[in-house]
Amino acid sequence: MTSIPLGAAEVIVQGALAEGRTQNFMPLTVAVLDAGGCLVALKREDGSGILRPDIAIGKAWAALGMGAPTRLLRDRLADRPAFQAALAAASDGRFIAVPGGVLLKSPTGAVIGAVGVSGDTSDKDERAAIMGARAAGVATDPADPPENWAASRL
Repeated sequence: MTSIPLGAAEVIVQGALAEGRTQNFMPLTVAVLDAGGCLVALKREDGSGILRPDIAIGKAWAALGMGAPTRLLRDRLADRPAFQAALAAASDGRFIAVPGGVLLKSPTGAVIGAVGVSGDTSDKDERAAIMGARAAGVATDPADPPENWAASRL
């Protein structure tokens, strides 16, 4: 498998939304990109803001473009605002380095796409992304949701 198939992307989206409903998250938007950065699946729940699709895509795009989950990107770029701005400019504004962008991996560890979630706190978005991928049996980077997601105010 070199890229996330449509069927798996649809299960990831549904799994992420189901996690959001189970945990009583704010309305979510979920985007899945293939390994080439093309949008494969996107859903926006009723009540999710009109910017949320662009944010979810931007989180997935940032993870895919840099080959790292957006939590790690946020941490690495915290003291490098000029570089982060350059990445945003180079990606036509699609680079959003806050948690909620997760890499999708094949059984051999190859990156096959990314999922981005937006709608609640960044930690909750990341949890929904990871749990959505788990519902589809797809490995992620990071493999586990953040430990303190319920207490997050980001």
